[in-house]
Order: sequence, then C-alpha cells, then structure tokens
Amino acid sequence: MVEPVDVKVFFNFRSPYCYLASKSLWKIIDDYHANLVWRPFGGWDGRSAPERAKIKVPLTRQDVARWTRKMGIPMNPPPITTDPTKAGAGSLLAEKRGVLRAYVTEVMRAEWGKGLDIGQNDVLLNVGEAVGLDRKELSDAIESQDNLERLAEHKKEADSLGIFGVPSFVIGEDIFWGNDRLEFVYDHLRELRLRRV
Repeated sequence: MVEPVDVKVFFNFRSPYCYLASKSLWKIIDDYHANLVWRPFGGWDGRSAPERAKIKVPLTRQDVARWTRKMGIPMNPPPITTDPTKAGAGSLLAEKRGVLRAYVTEVMRAEWGKGLDIGQNDVLLNVGEAVGLDRKELSDAIESQDNLERLAEHKKEADSLGIFGVPSFVIGEDIFWGNDRLEFVYDHLRELRLRRV
C-alpha cells in the first residue's frame, strides 16, 4: 500500500479566498487520499497588512463576488473588524475531535455566506455546537494560550518556507498559493501517485 502524501494547508478564516478554497480543498482527502496537515493562522497572518488591505478591499470584493457567482455560493462579507483568531484556535479542537471539515465549512459559511462576525464568541460557539463540538470545550479552546501559541508557530513555519499568503498548500518542496491553484495541487498529487505505484 502506498503511503499517503502530506499536504500542509495554511489557512486564515478571515480570507475570502480561503472561503472559496474551503468548498473544494477536501478533494485532497477524498479523491487523492492525502493527509491534510492543518496549519491555521490568526489575526492578520497570511493576509495583507491593514494599510494595504484598505486599498485592496474594493477590488477583492469584486473578484470574490465573481468567483462566488461562478461557484453558486453566497457572498455576504462579515464586518471589516472581524478577528479570525478564535476561529483558528477553535479549529485545532475541531481537528482533534474529528470534525475539522464540518467546522471549517460551517464557520466559513457563517462568516462569508451569512456575514456574521466569527470573532464574537456566541457566533463561533453556535457554529461549533451545530457541528458536534461541546460548547464549553470550544469556549475553552478559543481562549487557550496553547492554541494561540500554535497559531503563531504556524506563522513562523510559513515564514521559514517563504509563504506570504493564504490559502497556501505545501507538498514536499512545492508550494501552491491561492484557491485558484488547487487544480495544480490535484495535478501534482495525481503525478505523485503515478510515480509511486
């Protein structure tokens, strides 16, 4: 039996391009049987700095609106002040409890599909509870210093690899940046599988 390939996924819940990727990145597991190695960020990590973001928002909103129309998914941006850090910390618990896919999908739907502020505890806890997480355990996880430190470690790891944006996918020494590079991720996984058979 061929050992599954690791695919590191660097992700920030505040990125609209991560919202787009959240709809299709699971093919990495479903179709290519790779190990998805989860690397969430918090705060501004993996995103444009606030000064640059102000300039980019209008164009980004246009671009993402085109993508969401094409994909047939809703697009209702959350408040500009939304902080993704707690969502990232909560995703570490979701991964541990085996509900990472449902958590990511539903948090992104709440934020980008419904326009909710996932930095608000109640919003995040409601989503977590809906996907099967214990509300108290998730409440602890989103405030956990250990989880927050892990988010920071992921940023350091990304920096060491030369990653500057999200979503980014890393397979060995190959880095694929952007939701629109997922097809290249699938191609690469297909090629690796053919080489290893």
